[in-house]
Amino acid sequence: MTGAETLAYVKAAATALGLPMDAARAQRVADHLERTAVLAAQLERAPLMPDDELAEIFNPCPRDRAPT
Repeated sequence: MTGAETLAYVKAAATALGLPMDAARAQRVADHLERTAVLAAQLERAPLMPDDELAEIFNPCPRDRAPT
């Protein structure tokens, strides 16, 4: 998306959600969204395999330490 398209998207989404947003705030949100899209694109290009994703083995409270 171009910068103008991103800004238009942010404004449309804010209107659809009923979020009050002045022009300066909408521009800041659009800028942040564009930076986030760049980061996501870089991550998508990383050659990761399923074993590289550790989220499925995350356990915030191991059973041997669970409160009783």
